[in-house]
Order: sequence, then structure tokens, then C-alpha cells
Amino acid sequence: MRDFNNWFSTFTDSIYTYSYFTDFKKIYKNLSNIKVELNILNSLIGSQDIEKDFQNIIKKYPETTKCIPILLAIRQKEIIVNDNTDRHLINFTISKNTDIKLYIKFMQETGLFDLLSKSKIKSLQDYVTGIEVGLDSNARKNRTGTVMENIIENYIQSAGYKKNDTYFTQINTTDFNAEFGINLSLYTKAAANKKFDFVIKKDDKIFAIEVNFYNSQGSKLNETARSYKEIAIETKDMKNFSFIWITDGKGWLSSKNNLQDTFNSINHLYNLKDVENGLFKKL
Repeated sequence: MRDFNNWFSTFTDSIYTYSYFTDFKKIYKNLSNIKVELNILNSLIGSQDIEKDFQNIIKKYPETTKCIPILLAIRQKEIIVNDNTDRHLINFTISKNTDIKLYIKFMQETGLFDLLSKSKIKSLQDYVTGIEVGLDSNARKNRTGTVMENIIENYIQSAGYKKNDTYFTQINTTDFNAEFGINLSLYTKAAANKKFDFVIKKDDKIFAIEVNFYNSQGSKLNETARSYKEIAIETKDMKNFSFIWITDGKGWLSSKNNLQDTFNSINHLYNLKDVENGLFKKL
């Protein structure tokens, strides 16, 4: 019998790699898509008659409107604005049909005219670069999952398994049934629409694996523990199938009791230390 507290004490607080923090390639790509338009709008910096200058730019270069939302850290190209009792749908795609007065009022009321005319910034490209870096921080949660999956996949490969031969990635239940001849929906409702991060085929045994890493606390952890516990319990009597859950991260500190309940209820719950100690070779 494994001791939960001893096991939990081996949880790690970080799996960050250098690529985790900011995806500059994506940022530079986003900037290159609006580089010309940003340079045109740069002429508004320090303008003495910004409303007139802006109007002239929009008339001559209507495509510059697509840059406006990102100046407010917004990705959408259509924005609904409530103006007292009126609601305006402003389209920032290349369109000559939108009333230019709506663009002008939007720039005025959001403070963008003030930002530009008073030279509070020196370059829109530099300004948008900063915005893109900030917005990219929202993608770190997804990158955490990718980093964890990459770590696990490296250990799977080191154990001698070969991709698309003895191990597979991102397998949904339909493909799982087709590849291995096992209809999981007959055994567990919790896995009916599941996509497993990895599936390992070892002789006549199939291991379906879910992996995750939690930096932060939240209610999602409890739901994850409940769902995976359900899958494990409902499939425990299947002779040729085992469900494995690999998780880690100090985010579990707030949900330790839920994790302990799952730990005590299923056979195959592991962390990164277990993986480092040869989990996939022991299968």
C-alpha cells in the first residue's frame, strides 16, 4: 500500500521550460499581419487635429480600422457598444459601409485619441507588441498542458514504445474502438466522449492515459478528480484495459482531500516522480 502523504510530498511546483513564458513567434506573426496599417496610424501620434487626421486616414486607408481593437487588447473584429440608450455594432473589418462617425466616437470615448494625440506612446508597433505579450499570458494554461504532455511522451519513448505502433496520442473513443476493438461506452459513461492524451498497447493490454499539471487552484481540479475516479472504477474489471491518471502540481494543495479520495479508490494514479522512477517500463 502506498502512503498518500508521502506520495503527495513528492509533487513538484514547476515544469516550466523557457518556451512556456511567451510565444514570441506567434506575437511577431500577429504583428506582421498589421505592420503596414500600424505604420499608417503612427502618423496620428502627436496630431494637433486628430479627429480630422483620423478621418482622412480612414477614408484613404479603410483597412487601418482592423488595427483598432488590438489597441485596446481586444481580438474581436466586431464590437457592440452601449451608448446611453443606444447600442452600436461597430465592424472593424475592411468595410466602407460603417459610419465613420462611429469610429471617431469610439476612438474618443475609449481614450485612444488622447493616447495618440498627447504622444503618450512613441510607436504603435512597440505598443501593440506589449499588448500581444500581455494577451499571450492567457495561453500559458494551454502551454502547461502541452509541456506536461511532452514530458510524459519523452518518458514513454524512452521506455521503448513507438508512436503510432505501440503508443498513440489524442485518441477519442471512436478511434479507440476502431483501433483496439474495445467499445468503452459499454463500460463507462464518463469516457463516452473522452479523448485520451496517450494510449499504450503492451502485448494484449491497453493502457489509456490522461495527464495534467496544475499550477493554480480551482474547482476544475475537483471535477477532474471525480471524473477520472469514475472512469477508473467503472473499467476496473476489464481484463485487457487499464485507465492511468498522471497528475502533478502545487495547485492540488487546495483540493488535497479530493485527490486523496481518488488515490484511495483507484489503482493507477501517479505523479511525475513515479514516471521518473520508471513507471512505463514497469507496465
